[in-house]
Amino acid sequence: MSDHRVTVRDLRNHGGEVLDRVAAGEVVTVTRAGKPVAELRPLQKPALTSEALLQRWRRLPALDGARLRADIDAVIDATAWGTDDD
Repeated sequence: MSDHRVTVRDLRNHGGEVLDRVAAGEVVTVTRAGKPVAELRPLQKPALTSEALLQRWRRLPALDGARLRADIDAVIDATAWGTDDD
């Protein structure tokens, strides 16, 4: 997250835009006469329940380990890292 400053006037005149930036993950410090007076930050999203996590897990595609390894080997030269298992 990045930290940006806006004046009270900017917040009043462009409040929707400032809140859009906050909703996108930005932390905004509000200043008055050049001094920080408030901080706007995104609210944390509520944690997922175990049931919701299990439902997501059940929808994941099956993983073929050998195919994953072949795909990785096709992109990365394992000998450059000294981890070539062959």
